[in-house]
Amino acid sequence: MQTKEITNREFIKMIEAASAFLDQNAEFINSLNVFPVPDGDTGTNMSLSLDSGLKYVNESSSTKVGELAEALAKGLLMGARGNSGVILSQIFRGFSKDVADKETLSATDLADAFAAGAQTAYKAVMKPTEGTVLTVVREAAKAARKTAAREDDIVAVMDATYKAADAALQTTPDLLPVLKQVGVVDSGGQGLTFVFQAFDDVLNGRETAQKGAHQPNPTEMDEMVDAEHHRSVQGKINPDDIVYGYCTEIMVRIGKGKQVDQKFDYDTFYDYLAKLGDSLLVVNDDEIVKVHVHTEHPGKVIAWGQEFGDLAKVKVDNMRLQQETIIEKDDEDAAKATPVATAETPAEAPETAIITIAAGQGMQTLFESLGATTVISGGQTMNPSTQDIVDAINDSHAKQAIIVPNNGNIFLAAEQAVKVVDIPAVIVHSKTISQGMTALLGFEPDHTLEENQSAMEDNLSTVKSGEVTHAIRDTQIDGFDIKKGNFMGLIDGKIAIVTDNVEEAAIQMVNKMIDDDSEIVTIIYGADTNQETAQHVEAAVEELDDELEVEVHEGDQPVYPFVISVE
Repeated sequence: MQTKEITNREFIKMIEAASAFLDQNAEFINSLNVFPVPDGDTGTNMSLSLDSGLKYVNESSSTKVGELAEALAKGLLMGARGNSGVILSQIFRGFSKDVADKETLSATDLADAFAAGAQTAYKAVMKPTEGTVLTVVREAAKAARKTAAREDDIVAVMDATYKAADAALQTTPDLLPVLKQVGVVDSGGQGLTFVFQAFDDVLNGRETAQKGAHQPNPTEMDEMVDAEHHRSVQGKINPDDIVYGYCTEIMVRIGKGKQVDQKFDYDTFYDYLAKLGDSLLVVNDDEIVKVHVHTEHPGKVIAWGQEFGDLAKVKVDNMRLQQETIIEKDDEDAAKATPVATAETPAEAPETAIITIAAGQGMQTLFESLGATTVISGGQTMNPSTQDIVDAINDSHAKQAIIVPNNGNIFLAAEQAVKVVDIPAVIVHSKTISQGMTALLGFEPDHTLEENQSAMEDNLSTVKSGEVTHAIRDTQIDGFDIKKGNFMGLIDGKIAIVTDNVEEAAIQMVNKMIDDDSEIVTIIYGADTNQETAQHVEAAVEELDDELEVEVHEGDQPVYPFVISVE
């Protein structure tokens, strides 16, 4: 049976299904991060962006697909996080403009809208790169148009769109060497392919997109669990608001042991656990099944596993207790910090708002001491949305604004914010915390907005940026054989050091960063290390060159035990 149009009802179902499917698969998409560091956030960004789009669609009372598409595009734009979220918003911005006057969509309308979306997305990126989500949307749109030219069945067009997207996704490692080197497909392309898969399922009357997530292999699951645990300590959640308080992991040897009561069946095994909590991950091969779940009943999870085999691993963490500890530390740090004037605090609005992004109370204090008027909490794994940046600018009540993102993955969201706000605003394209701090030193209150932007941009090249983090998986990249748990030193975003000791990683990294012109080394230690270790690094750096001026600050930043700049 042919379907010749998409009405408002089908369109809403398509967006709902895509949003649900991205939510379910966000951690899997995150795990496709090229570098083995705990900062993969493409899936989270795309999911949160589409959730915002769905919210705007649900708030619309229109029965016209064109107007619903406009609401979707608006919601995606304001909720866009990271480059992947912005690109997704641009795809549907082009889509919505192409169907603006449509009450329903025909097969040709749908194909043309996808093509317009691809064109808009390409224009939004200054230097389009093949082997990314752009390749996926272009090839999908091409297949949609080719199919629509020969038949008016909208289901056939969507089938072709999804199949072409998936085929293009599989070619991304061949087009982008770094993907092939690591052995993953493009994460943004995977996210868009999931969106098209959900659309296709709805139009075919299938519910697979809403039933469950992609089942990762054991290696992917380890990465996803690492990412989930890392993100769980980011937000200041009230422990009482945690619905399922015990993070429970078990590994069962299928069919082994004295308490085996059932033959392993994946669906039976999964369905029982799904009733016990959330954040459920289950993967298995013929011998082992691994489980990760947040639950109130860890004992039931363990007992259920024993019905299918003996326990090779059991791990239970009280997440409420962990969160209480985090909040206590944050409150202690906040008490030490100088409060900043807000919209509720009487203060004279600045002529120029300097909006920057950083994670950690110590980092916030450092940026404020350098002149930042607002520090948005975020960065790796916590990219602020376009709306977050717009709100920060509006709440400043300033006459003009400068955005200092400190992360290349925030550039596109910042660019969208600049277009939306009513006051003049510019971006200083800092890719790292070190660049952001150096950029702020170039600000002069009596200079024009353009003069300050130019001076602050010029400062970016005067600093070398170093970051130490840990590997979340085994991989081979950039000539390094990296094992899970290794510490890596990244210099200006490239892996330069791999070792099994965080202190050694920091010292070796600085040794590579300094040269005869180096004068100042700034060491900022994060939440995963301490002052004593930082002082050891400081002493070692001074031994490398006793003429260097070395500063040590507490940053409290997640992900990176050390952020180090050399000027």
